[in-house]
Amino acid sequence: MTIDASAQIHPSAVIEDGAVIGPDCRIGPFCVVGKDVELGRAVTLKSHAIVTGWTQVGDDTVIFPFANIGDIPQDLKYAGERTRLIIGARNRIREGVTMNTGTEHGGGVTRVGDDGLFMAGAHVAHDAQIGNRVILVNNASIAGHCVIADDVIVGGLSGVHQWVRVGRGAIIGAVTMVTNDVIPYGLVQGPRGVLDGLNLVGLKRRGVDRSDITALRAAFQALAQGEGAFQDRAKRLGDSEEGQSDYVREIVEFVLGDTDRSYLTPG
Repeated sequence: MTIDASAQIHPSAVIEDGAVIGPDCRIGPFCVVGKDVELGRAVTLKSHAIVTGWTQVGDDTVIFPFANIGDIPQDLKYAGERTRLIIGARNRIREGVTMNTGTEHGGGVTRVGDDGLFMAGAHVAHDAQIGNRVILVNNASIAGHCVIADDVIVGGLSGVHQWVRVGRGAIIGAVTMVTNDVIPYGLVQGPRGVLDGLNLVGLKRRGVDRSDITALRAAFQALAQGEGAFQDRAKRLGDSEEGQSDYVREIVEFVLGDTDRSYLTPG
């Protein structure tokens, strides 16, 4: 066990032998920190938080009461192999959140980026790859092997099916089931999610130039109304005037990238 002298640990907390507690950490009452856990600088565990498994938590992350971080995957194929959960810096992991370690057949690592907000009851399953500045609203669930890119918002009570990719800057509305890949900056909503537009609010909040937003609007219309299959439309879009925008190019590369799933296409 390695505990930095500046760490503050409540007497009722359980720190298993082998854990690494970094400088300025604060561990509250009745917390449990497992033997293979490494907490970075200034990590805060509020009362009753559990961090277990082979788990690394980045600097300045705060984990709220009754979160269970780093437990084994909810996968019947998991046979006890040693797999990891890596969480980046400055995340806010709220009450009752669950994040699981990876599986051997899925790459062995569940990864969460920096500056995320994971609201009460949210779930990140085994082998998921979560980007930076991601927000999971209350009780949103990310299934195994998903790839959630930077700046994605997943609304409350929504679920993302295993192996799905959600592109950068997309937004998933509340109470939505997402079963296919979502293009960057897409807006998805409905009981069975349909691609219903672009995340214009998010683009404007991030200060995206008006010319890029105009190009994205035109690109979306081309994808929605053009001739041929969805991927054929994307290929033509890459050669178009709108395709010179970095944001549109990102959508084209996403659609033409390798995936085992279909795409949500404009209704």
